[in-house]
Amino acid sequence: MTELANATPHPVTDPLAATPAAPVPLGLTLVATPIGNLGDLSPRALATLRGADAVLCEDTRVTGAMLSRHGVAATMIPLHEHNEDDQTPRVLARLRGGERLALVSDAGTPLVSDPGYRLVRAAIAEGLAVHAVPGPNAAVMALTLSGLPPHPFLFLGFLPPRAGPRAAAIARQRAAERAGLTATLILYEAPHRLAETLAALAAGLGGERPAAVARELTKRFEEVRRDSLAALAAHYADAPPRGEVALVIGPAPEERGSEAELEERLRAALAGGLSLRDAAALVAEATGLPRRQVYARALALGRGDAEGS
Repeated sequence: MTELANATPHPVTDPLAATPAAPVPLGLTLVATPIGNLGDLSPRALATLRGADAVLCEDTRVTGAMLSRHGVAATMIPLHEHNEDDQTPRVLARLRGGERLALVSDAGTPLVSDPGYRLVRAAIAEGLAVHAVPGPNAAVMALTLSGLPPHPFLFLGFLPPRAGPRAAAIARQRAAERAGLTATLILYEAPHRLAETLAALAAGLGGERPAAVARELTKRFEEVRRDSLAALAAHYADAPPRGEVALVIGPAPEERGSEAELEERLRAALAGGLSLRDAAALVAEATGLPRRQVYARALALGRGDAEGS
């Protein structure tokens, strides 16, 4: 690893800068690419792509068009979710041989809801050098435009496309919030599923929860619509969106009296003759709270009642 890190890199001259660009390092470099406006490709990203021995990309047609726009002739190697496992050993062999490889996604920062994670993990495990050139990211841009608290935030990627698994994922998120998680949520969604996803989120998280839908970011028809989940669901049910979509949801409101409600539910279940374990399981299912948390509360109630008698 030290030999790779200290090896002499190729100097690359960047035509967009007045001075030579930083040398392209040996190893794998993750390069963020534009999410819509091709002018967002940074000089350093362009220099890295130009100086790479090969560019790993999701779709050679998409990346090829971007490279052509900037006058870059590069060898492209497809690396996507369907071939990443097969390509990884070949890519690692090239890295071990001292090549400079760049990894891009079709748009934005690599690995963020895009392929490449398994390759990066494998490269790190072998002690191979991994670098990154920062740049566009739809999730962070949507967050900054949403008007919602920017930190802490939790990026959830894409929810499951089918209704049942999607509702279960939303229920798990709500359970985490009831257990104390407070964060602004960021998701990606396909335009044809946006309305139903918003409706599912309104049902699972609360229709009054503030949210923002950001679409076509950095493109000609960029739009950010801010409203409640219920209102956004109604809007997009009547006006299906076009283009890439990022969805931002404000943190869960503070729930007052939740401990008292939990205790009341547990006492009612115990009064009905259920054991502590069964009462905790029943209340956990009814409230969506983690079973371990509810069981711990049930134990505390049991101890308190025993000491008071």
